[in-house]
Amino acid sequence: MTDQALFALLHVLVFVYWLGGDLGAFYTSRFLTQPNVTADRRLMAAKIVGDVDMAPRTALILALPTGLLLAESNGWLSLGWPVIGAIVVASLAWLAIAWKLHLDHGGSAGWVKALDSILRYGLLLSLIGISGLAFSPAIELPLFLTLKLLALAGCVALGLYIRVVLKPLGPALAGLTGSDSANSEAVLARTLQRARPLVTGIWVLLIFAAFLGLWTPTSF
Repeated sequence: MTDQALFALLHVLVFVYWLGGDLGAFYTSRFLTQPNVTADRRLMAAKIVGDVDMAPRTALILALPTGLLLAESNGWLSLGWPVIGAIVVASLAWLAIAWKLHLDHGGSAGWVKALDSILRYGLLLSLIGISGLAFSPAIELPLFLTLKLLALAGCVALGLYIRVVLKPLGPALAGLTGSDSANSEAVLARTLQRARPLVTGIWVLLIFAAFLGLWTPTSF
């Protein structure tokens, strides 16, 4: 198997697990708001959603390094393998942080959470900055790569906003077994209703990025 084929496979797997994991989490989240589902089953569904959601979270972190590996091997970029290797190592380190946060179930040290947020905002700003430079004479980048970077930036931005929207989710789930369960159910339904259009937006961007990868336009 050539390098190009291997890197293409890795990049395709990122897309598959991102979109597939999001669909699985989206479907399972419906059980959180169904009135005929008991509180303990809703809590179990919430745990399943959190576990399944690690597939798209992992894919988001690996999207850039696998894409850069593919672009470098195909000659679309000329960053050099040492730079690509450094980005891959940094991405794997970030992935370890993300999995630590998940496995600790919110019990990680505050600096670990802060570092994860800094990395996400740093990636967002970097993607926007590089894409902006690509539309100027400053750097040369194929159009489809520039647009894919913007699509990834949109996914990161929507993901950050989804985190804000879902903040009431934890207290609402904890309140399902309390005396004010009706209010908790209302908060739960309202929170998920606000998040679903944002998740759909990520799907649109993912499909757009996949289309660009197949079309690979260099200019309009």
